Amino acid sequence: MLADVPMVFILTGIAAYTVLSGADFGAGLWTLVPGGGRAGAAVTRDHTRHAIGPVWEANHVWLIFVLTVAWTCYPVAFGSIVSTLAIPLFIAAIGIIFRGTAYALRSQFAHGEERGVRLVESLFALSSVLTPFALATVIGAIAIGRVPVGNARGDLVTSWLNPVSVLAGVLAVAFSGYLAAVYLAADARRLDSRPLARDFRVRALVSGVVAGALALAGLLVIRASAPSLWHGLTSGPGLALVIVSAVAGVLTMVLVWFGRFGPARASAALAVAAVIAGWAAAQAPQVLPGLTVADAAAGRSTLIATIVGVAVGAVVLVPSLAVLYSLVLRGRLDTAEAPKVAEVAEVAEVADGPAAAAEPGGVGRRRPAGAPRDRLAGAFAVATLVAGTGLLVFADPAWAHGLGAVALIACAVTVFALAARPAG
Repeated sequence: MLADVPMVFILTGIAAYTVLSGADFGAGLWTLVPGGGRAGAAVTRDHTRHAIGPVWEANHVWLIFVLTVAWTCYPVAFGSIVSTLAIPLFIAAIGIIFRGTAYALRSQFAHGEERGVRLVESLFALSSVLTPFALATVIGAIAIGRVPVGNARGDLVTSWLNPVSVLAGVLAVAFSGYLAAVYLAADARRLDSRPLARDFRVRALVSGVVAGALALAGLLVIRASAPSLWHGLTSGPGLALVIVSAVAGVLTMVLVWFGRFGPARASAALAVAAVIAGWAAAQAPQVLPGLTVADAAAGRSTLIATIVGVAVGAVVLVPSLAVLYSLVLRGRLDTAEAPKVAEVAEVAEVADGPAAAAEPGGVGRRRPAGAPRDRLAGAFAVATLVAGTGLLVFADPAWAHGLGAVALIACAVTVFALAARPAG
């Protein structure tokens, strides 16, 4: 049907934004928690900043595309969504603005201005975590039918602060970190930096396990909170796409384990994109409760004009983005800072001296004096994140939800303190 074509455009845009900008947001996550690796926190931050430099603005094209097609072709649904979910959308917009501002300001600081650099980097990292979380709560709210048709007809708070939406937000952050770790490992391999490649290989494996566990937990929560969505995900096309996502995720872990980061990029992107497609298949044909795609669509002339406009624009946009990404993947847009990343990492590797030969792969590891304390703080952050999410999602009493919120705040404070601690 004609009314379904713009929806395909929207889902394609969401998948592209998730896979591409999601990796950019994940790079911000790894600047928030850069320690614990062989290359060092400063080198890790430099590597992530260099990797996303050529593409971080281009990736937002997909978000603009999704919004434009949605409000043009499905005005009633779009108005209902943005009015009921105004708070998370506002948070996401502020996060995008702060993130872009912080990234642009970072290059203006000299190396000696440690306080300003660390403040800007922390703002960039926190915005990179907050934005995908907020956007994912929007998808969670739509998926479980918390957005009724009409102007601000849904609850402004509980529509997006509910078990499924919160877990969707946490899952989005985990997916972003997972994608970024895979992509950054491939970039480190291209730059011939073994310490960085090893660091991000480990991060990809760990974040992949975390993302998979959260995805399984999400299915359990959906089964309890949204039976209709659960039925869509466990039958027909929805089930097929869930299986595709699971297989692609396992394949990615195998490829990363064996250091095949190039193919792992593609399989990781497929795993995440299949989640988006599975959600759409499970919810079809409903857009909002009682509103199908056909009912929500604008007039025939508007749909045809939009389809023609997208087709004409794609002739220019798609080849341009393909050229951009191909130049990035081949290293043609590397700046003068790119070799320095590899040089510093190799210096850190050689500096370990004879100890390096005793470890697998011949790569040593320097352990700063604060490493045990940092590991303890990191373990506390993970524990409070798991406990807080569990209490928010699975506990019914109000006091348990309050404890869950406190635990998540404690996790955020701990991570921020780790990021703000001077390196060395």
